[in-house]
Amino acid sequence: MPDLSKKDVCKVGFAQAANDTPWRIAQTASMRDEAARVGCRFVCTDAHGSAAQQVLDVNSMIAQGVDLIFLSPVEGTALVPAVRAAKDGGVPVVLLDRKPDSSLATAGGDYLTFVGSDFVEQGRRLAEWLVRNAHGKTRIIEIEGAAGAAPAAGRKQGFDEALTAAGGFKILASQSGDCVRDKGRQVAETLLRAHPDASVVYAHHEEMALGAVTALDAAGRTPGRDVIVLSVGGGREILRAVADGRVNAVVECNPRSGPLAFETLHRYANGEQLGPWMKHVDAFFDTSSAAAGISRAY
Repeated sequence: MPDLSKKDVCKVGFAQAANDTPWRIAQTASMRDEAARVGCRFVCTDAHGSAAQQVLDVNSMIAQGVDLIFLSPVEGTALVPAVRAAKDGGVPVVLLDRKPDSSLATAGGDYLTFVGSDFVEQGRRLAEWLVRNAHGKTRIIEIEGAAGAAPAAGRKQGFDEALTAAGGFKILASQSGDCVRDKGRQVAETLLRAHPDASVVYAHHEEMALGAVTALDAAGRTPGRDVIVLSVGGGREILRAVADGRVNAVVECNPRSGPLAFETLHRYANGEQLGPWMKHVDAFFDTSSAAAGISRAY
C-alpha cells in the first residue's frame, strides 16, 4: 500500500456508477468539492450504469497510478474483480453506497472500508414511523428496489422486521420497481388493482414513490391521506411532496459522501485503524420538517 503520509498531493480516483440521477450527481459533486477543498488531484469516471465499464474504469485508474480509489459500484458483486485487481496493484479501495456480500470480499482485506448508509435502519425507521402514525391503516403494498441489490434487501429487511415485531400490519404484496419512476407507477397500478384495500404504499426509492403517487391519483385515491406513502430518498421533489402532504414520510439516503470519504482517506494516510463501516447520518422528514429541508436537498 502507498505511504500517503509522505505525499505532498494525493491523486485519488472516483469510479462513479452513473451520473444519471439527482442523487448520483449530488454524490459526484460532493466528492469533487471535497477533493478540491483538501487539495487532492481528482480523477472521476462515469460508468453509465455498466458494471463492465466500471471494471475498465478502475483498471484505468490503477494504470494511471492513483493513490486510492473511491468506488461507488453499479452492483457490488460484479465489481469484486476490480476490487481485487486494485488490491493486487497496491491501490487501496474505499467502497461507497453499496458493497459485495462479505463471502466475496471483505473490509480490511479486499478493500479498506465501506462508506454509506444503513439500509436496514432506513427501513426500520419508516416502519417505526408507520406504527406511531398508522391510525388503522395497516395493509401495505411494498415496491422494492433493484432485485438483489443491497439497498433493496436492507430496506425490506428493516421494514418487515419492525412491523412483524409491532404486530397488526400485513404486507399484501411486494414487487420490484427497479428504482425507476414509471416502473414504480406501473407496479403500483397493478398492485392497487389486485389489492384495492391497501392503505399504505412503501417504496424503497423516491422515484418509485413519486410514480406511486401518480398511480394513486389515477385510481381516484388521495396520496398522503387515503393511502399513506413512505419512501427513502431526500431530493427536492419528494420533499416538496412531503411538505404538500402527498407523501407522508421519507428517510434520507445521504448522497454527500465527500466529507466522510475524505476523512477516511485522511485517517488512512495517518495510519489509523479503520473499521469496516463509516456510517452516513441520514435525516428523517415528515410533514413537520420537510419544508425546512427543501433548500438543502439535492
